[in-house]
Amino acid sequence: MTRPLLELRQVWVPGRDRPRLDGISLAVHPGERVALLGPSGAGKSTLLAVANGLLSVPQGQVLWRGEPPAHSRRARRLQQRRIGTLWQDLRLIEELSVQQNLNAGRLASWGWPQALLNLLLPRESNACAAILRRLDLDAELLGVPVAALSGGQRQRVALGRLLRQEPDLLLADEPLASLDPRLASELLALVLREGAAPRALLLSLHRPDLLAGFDRAIGLREGTLQFDLPAGALQARDLQTLYAGCAPLATQP
Repeated sequence: MTRPLLELRQVWVPGRDRPRLDGISLAVHPGERVALLGPSGAGKSTLLAVANGLLSVPQGQVLWRGEPPAHSRRARRLQQRRIGTLWQDLRLIEELSVQQNLNAGRLASWGWPQALLNLLLPRESNACAAILRRLDLDAELLGVPVAALSGGQRQRVALGRLLRQEPDLLLADEPLASLDPRLASELLALVLREGAAPRALLLSLHRPDLLAGFDRAIGLREGTLQFDLPAGALQARDLQTLYAGCAPLATQP
C-alpha cells in the first residue's frame, strides 16, 4: 500500500474528566474515503483538529506523508496547505462576494499582498467559475455577496473554497448535521466525489445510514478507538456497541 497521507501514532490529548483522545493510532491513505463515527463527545472534532494541525498533541506522533510537523513557519504553512477542512459552520465571510470567498482558499499560497489585492479586485475569475461549474452552480454567482445565497448554495461555496486550496486531504467536521435530507444527500455526494483518488477524505458523521460511498469506517467512543473496518464489513452490533446508552441512531428519512 502507498505511504499514508496522514498517520496518528498513539495520540493522547487530555480533557477535563477523561482524555479527549486516548492512544489513537490510525492512517489515511491516498484514495481512501473514511467515515468517522461516534456519539457526541466521542472525540471526533478533537481528532480532526489534530489532523489539520490546529491542535498539537502532548503525547504521540502525527505524521504527514511520513514526516512530523515542520518546524519553520513557512514550511509548516506549506505542509498545512495540503490539508483542507470543511467546517460545520462554513466560516464564510457574509459581506464578501462568492469569488472573494472562493479565493480565500488560496491565501496560504498567495501571501498577504495578493490576499489584500483580492479584497479590492477579486482575482482568477476563470478558475473560480470552473470551481462553481464543478459544484453545479452558475458562474454568474461570482459577484454575489454570500449573504444573498441560499443554504444549499452556501454549502457548495464553502466546498468550493476548499477546492481552491487544492488540498491532498479533505477533512469535514459534521458537514451534514444541520441540513435537511435533500441538501445532506447532495452535499455528501459532492464531498465523496471530490474526496476520491488521488485525494483522501476523512469526514465525521452522526448518521451511520449514510455510509454508502465510504471505503472505511472508524468508530470513536470516549476518546478511544472502537473499530477501524471496511465500510462494507461494519455490522449492526458494532454500531450498537458504539452508541450504547446514547440517543437512538438516526435513520434515513
